[in-house]
Amino acid sequence: MVLEVTNTNNVKVYTVSGSSLTRKLPDWLVKRKRRELQKDIEWTRRIELIQDFGFPEASLRLKVTPDGQFCMATGVYKPQIRVFDFANVAMKFDRHTDAENVNFCVLSDDWTKSVHLQNDRSIEFHNEGQMHFRTRIPRFGRDLAYHSSSCDVLVGGASSEVFRVNIDQGRFMTPLQTQSEGVNVVRVSQAHELFAFGTQDGTVEFWDPRARNRIGVLEPEIAGIVDPINGTRGGFEISAMDFRNDGLGVAVGTSSGHVLLYDLRQSRPWQTKDQQYGLPIKTVKWMEQAQGAYSPEVDSAKIMSADARIIKLWSVSTGKVFTSIEPTNDINDVCHMPNSGLLFVAGESAEIQSYFIPQLGPAPAWAHFLENLTEEMEQKPQQTIYDDYKFVVRRELESLGLSHLIGSPVLKPYMHGFFVDLRLYERAKAIANPFAYDDYRMQRVQDKLQEARESRIRATTKLPKVNRSLAMRLMQMQKGEKGRAPDSDSDDEQKRLGGRQRRKAQVQAATATAVLEDSRFKDIFNNPDFEVDEDADEFKQLHTPFKKMKLQGAKARADDDSSEDDMGIRDAVDVDESDTEFFA
Repeated sequence: MVLEVTNTNNVKVYTVSGSSLTRKLPDWLVKRKRRELQKDIEWTRRIELIQDFGFPEASLRLKVTPDGQFCMATGVYKPQIRVFDFANVAMKFDRHTDAENVNFCVLSDDWTKSVHLQNDRSIEFHNEGQMHFRTRIPRFGRDLAYHSSSCDVLVGGASSEVFRVNIDQGRFMTPLQTQSEGVNVVRVSQAHELFAFGTQDGTVEFWDPRARNRIGVLEPEIAGIVDPINGTRGGFEISAMDFRNDGLGVAVGTSSGHVLLYDLRQSRPWQTKDQQYGLPIKTVKWMEQAQGAYSPEVDSAKIMSADARIIKLWSVSTGKVFTSIEPTNDINDVCHMPNSGLLFVAGESAEIQSYFIPQLGPAPAWAHFLENLTEEMEQKPQQTIYDDYKFVVRRELESLGLSHLIGSPVLKPYMHGFFVDLRLYERAKAIANPFAYDDYRMQRVQDKLQEARESRIRATTKLPKVNRSLAMRLMQMQKGEKGRAPDSDSDDEQKRLGGRQRRKAQVQAATATAVLEDSRFKDIFNNPDFEVDEDADEFKQLHTPFKKMKLQGAKARADDDSSEDDMGIRDAVDVDESDTEFFA
């Protein structure tokens, strides 16, 4: 059991769900691993915060009900609504719809009443049993909000009008006429019930629900961003917005990736934050100080702003980043569990991501076990997911006789080769080389005998395990003995050696020293893969005096070995040399 953890600005962020199946893996491998992991004890004991917390393809929107006992989410494919019960940490039910969801509002304290804005210009009202009623609006909707005092559902979209559907009277009311050609965001303040409409012209209009009149227009300005057509203020749209619970603060997110904090009594922002990615802000939330969390700042509230790439939590008073979260997939929506440090992230992945930040707040009551497990279950080294597969190239496939499987599901193309099941690879290798085990056994016996011989006390220089004859010749070259014949020890022959041969011997000795002492060539004498086959025809053609040198090497090895077998070899070598001298 492990928890993936990141530590940004010394703030630990634990990924408590959605971290295992969101990695970009081939579909065939993910399905195969799912079946195999059911038998893995460690996998079965992992933490799954909420069972089936996700959708088949992606999640679009999610919200926690006002009573804090349920989570309602929408996703695809097929378009559907799912409700998750925190008390049972499992999915309560799912319900399919005819179109994808744009946004929704929970009308009751629990999940039993909700209204959904769909992307086919329809508005659906759902109760606990089924879809209760469906109606259509004249334009495509972009956002909706619910005004509880008047029972009006406010819908903004690709029109200058904000449509009002009164669920008490069951009919459309007179729409609210804005000054913009489109309304992207609709919000209702819970403190004083002020309406706020974020438009595609980059303005925020405030309306009084009692008089149903516009009472003010906020025109945000961002340095360096102007309208590309006329060069005036603008060039961005309002993409997200949220009221503070005190009724005075409002956070505005733009399509340029900026978040501006306003006091309703002033026309200029007191704080401006750039997400640094240039993507539209999708979610902006005021996060008040949770009980049990400590902050040294006077105003301990934080702002959570999210675009498609990153989620940032930063201070309201200073603008300093508290921490940041970068999921592996694009973000569609972010929901904060009230009075806790738990975040839910809906994105382009099958599972809904869940993150726990202890410094932001305590764990919710239904997940109190996170408090004790986070420190002990930090991320450990991950298990390799390709353990059951062998990577082979095309040349190796041909040697194993598996080239006819190219293009079949048995071989999975990857980079310059293929992934093949390890069991199939071992069987094919055994068929292609049936004597592999015998060769391996003989090699092991030879290695043991060689280790036993080398453990004996020797008076001569110790030779390496691999390429012993090559090492002996190099040592002879070091001593200047290569150009000396076996019987050329007399002084007359030594005097006849000219200076040219002497210089050649010195160069050869320097070369041999470099090969023996340089660490780059140590594998020649340690790795059996670099063994020189001196019986090969190519080697004999390139080294014509090799036979004579081989006799010298055999004689030297016979002199160094004190065993009876080695004594026999020495006698044999002596007999061969005497015969050679006799016939000469």
